[in-house]
Amino acid sequence: MNTVLDRVEELAVFLQEQAEEADDLGRLPDETRKRLEDTGVVRMLQPKDFGGLESSPVEFFETVLAIGSRHGSSGWVAGVVGVHPFELAVGTRQMQQEIWGEDPDTWVASPYAPFGRARPVEGGYLFSGRWPFSSGTDLCDWVVLGGMVTDQQGEVTEPNPVRHFILPRSDYEIVQDSWQVVGLRGTGSKDVIIKDAFVPAHRVIDPADLETGAAAERAGRGDTALYRMPFHTMFSGTIACATLALTEGALAAFVSHSRSRVSRAGHQVSQDPHQLAALGGAAADIQASRVQFLSDIERLWNLAQRHEPIDVAVRAEIRRNQVRAVRRAVDAVDRIVAHAGGHAMRLDNPIQRFWRDAHTGLAHASNVADPVYAVYGLNLYGHDLPPGTRL
Repeated sequence: MNTVLDRVEELAVFLQEQAEEADDLGRLPDETRKRLEDTGVVRMLQPKDFGGLESSPVEFFETVLAIGSRHGSSGWVAGVVGVHPFELAVGTRQMQQEIWGEDPDTWVASPYAPFGRARPVEGGYLFSGRWPFSSGTDLCDWVVLGGMVTDQQGEVTEPNPVRHFILPRSDYEIVQDSWQVVGLRGTGSKDVIIKDAFVPAHRVIDPADLETGAAAERAGRGDTALYRMPFHTMFSGTIACATLALTEGALAAFVSHSRSRVSRAGHQVSQDPHQLAALGGAAADIQASRVQFLSDIERLWNLAQRHEPIDVAVRAEIRRNQVRAVRRAVDAVDRIVAHAGGHAMRLDNPIQRFWRDAHTGLAHASNVADPVYAVYGLNLYGHDLPPGTRL
């Protein structure tokens, strides 16, 4: 039983009603953050020994879908912030104690793009950079950021220089006016800046170790199925899931909007054959995307539970499916919005918000399909994958 999902369902009306406030604020309201925290969604992938639930990935993603279908920005933040404990669980215990030791409900922001530069010093690194798209960052007390290790002259010379650096709120600045966007306004995905912050070595994670499982083994969590799940498939899956949730919300809003709508000719729109055809096709595509996404996560989960390897072919196929599912579902939203009428574009109508948010989610780098398709094809034909490929 997914008790977190049950608590989320009780928040459905609240999440819908605070959507406009979140857009106006450019971040989630404090009350929304508190209520999401109370559901436990951000602790679902967190280790039990630090107050987490160690839920199955399927339960986590079902919960994100439920949140995001009521309010897209809440689903996005819950998903992105909620997936970070999955990585932090395989870091050092000292780092975990610093983050969760006093408060297991501590939230951690990102992003992972390697825009930082880290110069080695005694005991760790001096770290600097600027990162856009730090979703939910105003509501978080820590951040995990991507960066590249340099030499003492600041040049990147290592063949595999990317690392993830974890820092407390006191070490970075949030650029408050940096999130002026069309969609997902309520995510508050602002820029963060770091200037020569010292990051001790125990708060650095090599993403290559996440792919091989070495990090989980080193952290003593290699026997826990959850932490044998492939990191990049999980994180990119979070972005896909949050975007799919938006399409489900758009579909529900469209049905509600159209139920009593009357056309200019005086006919019930809900009986118009063209409207019904658009609705039926869109609903099928959105449902197909959901089923495909969750069944793939279930497939990975079953492999992890059986201690079976999750090879590149499986990961490439599932990433292919994720980006295709998102594109299919967003295209379906476009088709029903074309039948929604001018009133759907009013700012107090949730259809336009879900529509804007879905296209903004589609633009996320993890949802860009062509590079994912290319990797799938290269692997299928037995060719080498490009350096730095993450699956």
